[in-house]
Amino acid sequence: MSPASNPFVFTNILLLLPFLHTLSSAVPAIPVNGTCRNTCGTISVKYPFGAEPGCGHPDFARYIKCVSGTLEFSTGSGIYNISSIDYPSNTIVVTDPFMSTCSLMQNSGSFILDKASPFTITQDNIIVLLGCSRTSPVFDPYEDLCATGSRLRVCRGMYSCKGVSGIGLRQKGPASTCCVYESPTGLGSGYALDVPRLQCSSYTSIYGFGGNEGDPMKWNYGISLQYNDSYNADACKDCESSGGSCGFTGLDGSFACICRNGRNTTTNCLGQGQFTVHTVISFLNFLISYFNLFV
Repeated sequence: MSPASNPFVFTNILLLLPFLHTLSSAVPAIPVNGTCRNTCGTISVKYPFGAEPGCGHPDFARYIKCVSGTLEFSTGSGIYNISSIDYPSNTIVVTDPFMSTCSLMQNSGSFILDKASPFTITQDNIIVLLGCSRTSPVFDPYEDLCATGSRLRVCRGMYSCKGVSGIGLRQKGPASTCCVYESPTGLGSGYALDVPRLQCSSYTSIYGFGGNEGDPMKWNYGISLQYNDSYNADACKDCESSGGSCGFTGLDGSFACICRNGRNTTTNCLGQGQFTVHTVISFLNFLISYFNLFV
């Protein structure tokens, strides 16, 4: 029997069509990429970081921002570019534009890591002070601030670079003005490296040798920092599993799950508009099945 030959079926379909139109038009359009971008330039941005205002965790948003496609890290001593983020190890690498490398050596300022920040400087960093005066406090025989032994090869490697002329030194000159620095405050939050106070011309930080310990041109220059990833970790996982992005809202920076339809919740995106799509689909399936009964 065709639906046209059954007035009851035909009438029901006509009555249901306006309801179906209203229901489908009530479904919000869902952006494919959501409201929080997951990249800044070429760097993947995941929680607790954010590439846009209101995304990520507020304690990290104070220090990290995406500016014109560059992920920047700010401290009391300046603004530094983030060259990489390794999420499995919870580490970021920042580059100081005034820090020396083998190819370019220049006068440096200071690097300060705020005590209140959720970052700590890692043990991977080898901090090298270059062009230090003979009266520098790092050479105080009672302090033991300069490493000895195999670490001295790092000084000899840096002084073999042509770039050493940039701080007024002779290539392959004596390494007596170089110090592989071991800070008396130790590594951790509140770390401060005041190069001018230490009476040195410059500094560099090496977080790896790249398998080429004998070639300073191939060393990994930058400052490796570890971050605390425990901030709202469980709440964020619940949010992301429902298709949302983790962020914050309000003056107190309370946790917010940002859904793809633009809505914010305190938990997750379940029932926040996305699933009305499934309601429409289920209704269509029911209508088709109902229609087929009379075909």
